[in-house]
Amino acid sequence: MRTSQWSAAALAAGLVVTLAACAPADESGGEATGQELTMLIGSSGDAETNAVQAAADAWAAETGNSVEVIAANDLVQQLGQGFSGNNPPDLFYMPWDQFQTYAAQGFIEPYADDLANAGDFLPALREQFSYDGQFYCAPKDFSTLGLQINTQAWADAGLTDADIPTDWDQLATVAAALTTDDQVGLSMGREYARVGVFMNQAGGTLVDGETIAADSAENAEGLAYLQQLIADGSLKFPQELEAGWGGEAFGLGKAAMVIEGPWINGAMANDFPDREFISVELPAGPAGASTFAFSNCWGMPVGSETRDATIDLIEFLTSDEQQLAFAEAFGVIPSTESGSAAYAEQFPDNAAFVAGVASATSPVAFQGAAAAIADFNTQLEQIGSADPSSLLATLQANLQAAYDEANG
Repeated sequence: MRTSQWSAAALAAGLVVTLAACAPADESGGEATGQELTMLIGSSGDAETNAVQAAADAWAAETGNSVEVIAANDLVQQLGQGFSGNNPPDLFYMPWDQFQTYAAQGFIEPYADDLANAGDFLPALREQFSYDGQFYCAPKDFSTLGLQINTQAWADAGLTDADIPTDWDQLATVAAALTTDDQVGLSMGREYARVGVFMNQAGGTLVDGETIAADSAENAEGLAYLQQLIADGSLKFPQELEAGWGGEAFGLGKAAMVIEGPWINGAMANDFPDREFISVELPAGPAGASTFAFSNCWGMPVGSETRDATIDLIEFLTSDEQQLAFAEAFGVIPSTESGSAAYAEQFPDNAAFVAGVASATSPVAFQGAAAAIADFNTQLEQIGSADPSSLLATLQANLQAAYDEANG
């Protein structure tokens, strides 16, 4: 899975216009058997597609239904086209960054509280997929961000386990120690979905209750910390390292540390099998620990004619047993409390990602925020030289306009 799949910059422009062309279907539950379902997924590769297809086939064989799994080339675009053509799939990946928009416009079914396992999901993920206080759709899995360390580079720099950073000062120290003529100490995506965690670790947020708070002193402190790493020469972004994303820079040995999620395991295994590394929790900032939680939920169109069968399929797909099978196949973390705990035991090298959920927040994703975040990502191209307050003032204005329109 590549960084762009989790990037706020990937949000689709014009989504509201696309959805506005579609009228929600009439309420209907349908039959629980004999249904021909379609499922649209945004796959990270063959491993994920094959695993989802195998699960769908197993459920179909048990229930007398059938499921056609479609791996989208562009999930957001194809989902929008399905709704605008009044022919949405029966079940689909609903990305965290699109959920608020679809829920606000009344295009997805708020079914999650009807699931037999509705109370099993991690609270942070329930919150991520709730709208107006209602739990809408089941989180299919989740990922948090962690710090990946090239163990050979670490040893070459004379660092030990005692040097694993737990705060900003220590991160700056080891990033400098790891920086050589051939590699930078730290790299990550130049985007809100990575930079934003430093803003949060400084005590900042973009939305405080019903107030847009992007231009706060805390957010500026987070950006200023990164600017100091850049000035020290110990932080460079993948574009500066001739790499497509942080994982590639890491695999190529151009960065000794990167900030990515558990998808990096599959990427390293496939593309850089000789790269030896560990993943640890992100160091805490002045205000404490913080990371981002990314997820999709299993979306269902409102008024689905296959609601009963689809709910049964969702319960099957979100069972601990099936989620652990997905975890083994393509690296995601189960979305239930018991499933994530079992995952941490089964995959101890990834325990840091599970531990991170305790301090995880969702990136801002209210209806209309997409364009503001995409513009902020563009502005971050100047992070090395721009005044943090100036960057945040623009973000503040854009988010406020979007918020006012969404809540007007």
